[in-house]
Amino acid sequence: MSRKVRIKLTSTDYKKLEEVCEQIKAIVAKTGVKMSGPIPLPTKRLVVPVMRSPCGEGSKTWDKWELRIYRRLIDIYADERTMRMLMRIRIPDEVRIEAQY
Repeated sequence: MSRKVRIKLTSTDYKKLEEVCEQIKAIVAKTGVKMSGPIPLPTKRLVVPVMRSPCGEGSKTWDKWELRIYRRLIDIYADERTMRMLMRIRIPDEVRIEAQY
């Protein structure tokens, strides 16, 4: 019996996120279950303005540091065998996975 599994992938490194998505797609193609995605969700931009001069003397010039958070959403109608294979994927430290049944 298959059930719907929703996988949310989050990362600050775009290339590593895409590598994990490709691994999931390869497993799904090999097992032959139905899959929807990866659906790109909007990228979050975290911008932190920092003053260039640490002492505060001189002109008020600012640097802006930015962190981008990329997200993907994958729906899989998976059986137990497929889920076991998905659990064995090597995941980099930068990628966070959240699965809902």
